[in-house]
Amino acid sequence: MPYLESLRVFVRVVELGSITSGGRDLRLTPAVASNRIKELESRLGVRLFNRTTRNLSPTEVGQVFYDHARKVIETLDEAEAVVAGFSDTPRGTIRVTAPLGVGRRVVAPLIPSFTDQHPNVDVRLRLSDRKVDMFEDGLDVAFVLGELKDSNLKLRKIADCERVLVASPDYLARAGTPQTPQDLITDHNCLLLRFPRSPEYFWTLQTPTGPLKIEAKGRFDADDGDVLTQWALEGAGIANKPRFDVAAELASGALVEVLSATPPLPAAFGCLYPHRKLQDPKVRLFVDYIATEIRARMSEL
Repeated sequence: MPYLESLRVFVRVVELGSITSGGRDLRLTPAVASNRIKELESRLGVRLFNRTTRNLSPTEVGQVFYDHARKVIETLDEAEAVVAGFSDTPRGTIRVTAPLGVGRRVVAPLIPSFTDQHPNVDVRLRLSDRKVDMFEDGLDVAFVLGELKDSNLKLRKIADCERVLVASPDYLARAGTPQTPQDLITDHNCLLLRFPRSPEYFWTLQTPTGPLKIEAKGRFDADDGDVLTQWALEGAGIANKPRFDVAAELASGALVEVLSATPPLPAAFGCLYPHRKLQDPKVRLFVDYIATEIRARMSEL
């Protein structure tokens, strides 16, 4: 077992690029993770990493060993998943990622109740609005909002999320309320979610004649959806948000919906996971639970 644990540490250190990150991912201190790597190198009689003060990378033999070690770990995890299916007691760790807004307000609140029902399962949630690499980051499930295409992963659509254009009453008092989609381009400051390869350089609105794509423009942007909400609350401009993400602000009047006759197209919400995870009962149970609960909650908005 210590050897297998060392293999797990080694694989995560290669994937995450540092001993500290690899250890943290496995809930080990940097010192313990470093000792596991040293024990592995001593056992094998080779140096697995090239180390500098700023960089850690696998040696040639380290890369070869990683390719095989990862297969060993994946095979072991799959074998344990199959056995867990027979025992009717799912166990182990599920690594999950989600966008910041939906992760904080929709996914995260559901996790404690899931783990209460399955006490032998741990869930590690990582939130980011940036696109992640599930294989490189060692993730089991990725919740996504918007574009859901990925040929290497299994996709499960959960719901269509209604989107709204919102602004604060203060902003609308100063800038006026837009009456047509064209007003967004000529008279208003759009708050934009932007990061490399972001899909939101354009906003697509629903009109009586069909979808209308407009080039939304604004004086500033951010790669965190919650920052856009805060800017909208402070009267900085108009934001394009999922309704669930600003439901409380709309209910309180802190934000007001605009152009309700031509709202943005809804965004598909779903989850991605590697095909091999289909046989893992804890992943299947987790995805089923989250999907059921989210559909129920979104239907109430």
